Order: sequence, then C-alpha cells, then structure tokens
Amino acid sequence: DLSPGRDAGFAQRWYRRPLRQTGPVIDMPVPASFNDITQDPSLRNYIGWVWYDKEVLLPLRWLQGEPAPRVVLRFGSAHYYSIVWVNGVQVVEHEGGHLPFEADISSVVQGSPGALCRITVAINNTLTPHTLPPGSIQYMADKSRYPKNYFVQNIKFDFFNYAGIHRPVVLYTTPAAYIDDITVTTTSSDSLATVQYQVSVVGSTANSLSLSLLDQEGKVVAAGDGPVGELKVLNPNLWWPYLMHENPGYLYSLEVKLQARLAGVLLQDVYTLPVGIRTVHVTSTQFLINGRPFYFHGVNKHEDADIRGKGLDWPLIVKDFNLLRWLGANSFRTSHYPYAEEIMDLCDAYGIVVIDESPGVGIKLPESFGNKSLQHHLAVMEELVRRDKNRPSVVMWSVANEPASELPPAAHYFKTVIAHTKALDPSRPVTFVTDANYALDHGAPYVDVICVNSYFSWYHDPGHLEVIPLQLTAQFENWYKTYQKPIIQSEYGADSVPGLHSDPPLMFSEEYQQAVLREYHSVFDKKRKEFVIGELIWNFADFMTNQETTRVLGNKKGIFTRQRQPKAAAFVLRDRYWRIANESSCLPPVVTSHSLFL
Repeated sequence: DLSPGRDAGFAQRWYRRPLRQTGPVIDMPVPASFNDITQDPSLRNYIGWVWYDKEVLLPLRWLQGEPAPRVVLRFGSAHYYSIVWVNGVQVVEHEGGHLPFEADISSVVQGSPGALCRITVAINNTLTPHTLPPGSIQYMADKSRYPKNYFVQNIKFDFFNYAGIHRPVVLYTTPAAYIDDITVTTTSSDSLATVQYQVSVVGSTANSLSLSLLDQEGKVVAAGDGPVGELKVLNPNLWWPYLMHENPGYLYSLEVKLQARLAGVLLQDVYTLPVGIRTVHVTSTQFLINGRPFYFHGVNKHEDADIRGKGLDWPLIVKDFNLLRWLGANSFRTSHYPYAEEIMDLCDAYGIVVIDESPGVGIKLPESFGNKSLQHHLAVMEELVRRDKNRPSVVMWSVANEPASELPPAAHYFKTVIAHTKALDPSRPVTFVTDANYALDHGAPYVDVICVNSYFSWYHDPGHLEVIPLQLTAQFENWYKTYQKPIIQSEYGADSVPGLHSDPPLMFSEEYQQAVLREYHSVFDKKRKEFVIGELIWNFADFMTNQETTRVLGNKKGIFTRQRQPKAAAFVLRDRYWRIANESSCLPPVVTSHSLFL
C-alpha cells in the first residue's frame, strides 16, 4: 500500500453528530476516539452510528488541468464500519478498523472549483459474531430490571472498544496516470544483495518506469527500469534489529519514476519507498534474521492513552520508542490489531522487530468460524499484507490471538487463513497466538512458529509462585515434542497496582509482579538454549478495559503505568534485556535524534 506521498492536505477538526440529530453537535478532534472526550457517560459507552462532518476548501490546482489530477480522500483507520459521502455523494464503504481505506473523489469535486467540499462520515462501532474482532449484542428482556430496548455489547477481549476516526484523514492528489502499488522482496549474502520489485501503474498503458536505489548518503547504488525486475547491490548495508548490530534499521530509498502519455499529455509521478535489505528464515529451533539467530526480547503493546483513547498521539509514540530502547527491547507484537503506519515507520527506522497481528482477537463463538467470518478474515489479511508487505521490521504475520482453536471448525478456518496469508506473502512466516491445550489445538499444525500465552500463578493457581517452574517447563516441552517448531512465550505477566507493596509478595503488589517475571525468566534461560526463541511481556503499559470486578480502571499488567511511569518490574526487565543483548557482544548504537515530519 502506498501511503500518500504527493500533494496532500490534512483534516484535523471535525464535528460529530449522532444519528438523526438525536443529540447535540459536538466539536470532535480527529484523530481521536470519541469515548473520553466529553463528560457524557452515555457517549463513553455508546454503541451504534455516529456522524462526522468536515468542510474543506480544495486548492484550485487540484481541480483544473487536462487531464485533471486525481483527488483522493484517505482514512488511516476508523472503527468499525464506515460510510463516507462527499458533497452528499457516497464515495466509499469500509468494514473493519485499524487499516486504511480511500476513495477517488475527483468526479465529485472537480465540477465545483472554489466551493467548499463537505465530507460526511457515518461510523458504527457495533461488533457482531462475524466482525474482526467479533462481538454480540445482547438485549435485556426483563423489564423489571432493565429499561425498554436496553442492550449491551458483549466482547471476548480484554481491552476497551474505543471508537471513532483513530488515524489521520488525508486529501492528496496524483496525476491521472499514477503508481498504484510497489512490492519489494530482498535476498542477500555477505557481498551481494538482490532487491526484486514489481510496480503496478493505473491510468495509462503507454508508460515507462525508471527505478533508482539510493543509500543514506543519497548515492545511487543500483538502477533499473520496467514494471518487474531486480536490482543488484554490492556490499549492501543490511537491515538489522536494534541491539543486533551497531547500525540498526538501515534503510535505502527506492525512487520510482513514472512517465505516461495520456490524451497527448506527458504525465509524471514519483514515489519513494524505504527499503531494508534483510532475510527471514525459520528452522525447527531458531528464528534467523540475515542468517543469524534472533531472540525476541520485547513487549506486547496497545494503542491506548488517557483522553485520546486509540487516537494517533505523536508525543506518546515517541515516548514509547524511547522507553523501548531504554528497556533494551528489540521487538513487539501489535496486539491485538494492526498499529498506525506512523508507528510502523519508526520500527523500520529504529530496527524494532514486529510481529504484525490482525484484529482477530476474541474469536470464541462457534458461529465466528463460519464462512461469513472466514471471508471477512481473508479480506482483512489482504488489506494488512498490502499495507505492510514492504516493511523490513515486519518479520512475521499473526492472524489471531487466543481463538477457540480447540473447536473442530478451527482446523479448516486457520488452515485457510494461514494458507491465504502465505500466498499473499511467501517471504514471511505466519502464526497465531494460542492459549489452548497443546493436545487440543486444531490450528497449531499450520503455523510456522508456536506462540503461546500463559499466566501461571495468576489466572491459574493464583498466588502460587512455586508452581511456575514445573508448569512452564511442561508447557514448553509438550508443545515442542508435539510440533517440533520454535516457541515464543507471547504473553506472560501479572497485574500490579503502582505503589502497592507486600513482602512476602502478594498478588497485585509490585513485588508479586517482579516475582512472577523472575520465575518465568529462570525457565526461559534454560529453554532458550534449546527451542524457545522469544519472550514478550504482557504488557508494556497499563491500558483501559471494560468495567469489571477484576479490573480497577483497566488492566494493570503493564510494567509502565498508563502515563508511562515505570513500576519495579520495568527495572527487572531492563536488567534482563540488556544482559541478553550484551551476550551478543554488540555495542549499542549511539542515540541520535530523529526528525519527525508531521
């Protein structure tokens, strides 16, 4: 997917109004979740349609010329189901949050230069058994206990179902003939790398393409032409993960230039794609990046913050990356949905390795394994792979988190989804994250890497730290004996209330969270010498959930608070991650400032 890199304008302030004007018009910032912006408790838990309106004045140069430019309206994401109108004309519908969608609005806006352009968006955050993530609406029929037509949205995942326009809305232009898509794959050896490319052009068959690969000094290191080909790079600078090389995250720039003739006019389009040269390979006991064993020592995260909810928050993003590097983390999983493109850009630049996960969380009901759900899941994977296929930081796709994979229909479901994902992108391994019993999991035979979640001494045998070594060791040995595939501990941890202390350690104290981590780490240190290839703490930071008796203002398993202050466990993890990194005898990179163009 080509994010807008041409002539672009940004829409930042919208008006939100409920369906049929049943409530007040609210000034609503974009990007942001709408839930926590006001003092209205009914809006915080609102389920149904909301409407956004925005008027913009387009530059005249966008609306004139022969042939006129193509004008595109692009949404980074909106949760969950969206219908978009421009000047009263419906231009696009999209099902699903967390991924971009766009519409060519040229024919709607180019007939009225100088007039305001009105953009209207209707968004419905209702989740059904066939959405990703799934959910269900439950009507409460007992009129002695509930008001008329009272209902609740049931979900099977443990984070708050924030809604709204969560990522930037952009208007941009291209020529009438334009570069539509670029696909890049790379191979490498010590002295030679190959960058294979495929470029699609829309709007003209009479065109020519030229490509130049530039290093970070702006020097052209390889050049080519045509829509399909390969570039040879001598003595390449490979893309390495953070703490695995003294110069991590090395990116080349692939400059693609199109010249096309349309209606007798010569048109030009240029797109520059960051390219990292790296390879990924999985054996029965190792995960290899550029032929070297890679050990995931990282975190799980959420897009979650006070007030803004899941809305894009640049200061928070930069803070999180500074904390990741302070922690010595080299990786994270995009639990439990694709993260913003801006976050992924920084992963590419900093060398943070990513397990890129779809919104397939909470797939628990039998009807969520039917054909309707399956077809939507396949479409979501197509959108995700199209968006992130060229990112060197993305080393593995995860199609789901903690599904009911012990159900018999899960076999066909995950066999199909994983095969489809591999067909879309043969260059990366595919997994899903399981919490099922190793002997009952119908999806595990189809993954390349076993990713398993477990919470011994928390959800199981709560308070009994002494059971962790035995149970965790048995978990690893059972999974490996059954499947002979490398294993990542994709979640583990315990809640802790900041400032709550207890010695001996008791549940919810900072000491208990530390103790759980240390017990897990002692087993990890034994098994990573064999077939365990990673550990991802749950969670990087505290985050909001639905209100429940087991949740005090959200999930408290973060090693940082929701405001990004460290708990005691953060220092335990930091000591461990830097020790693991130093075992590779790799000097840490010099910390430099990166300029972010907003």
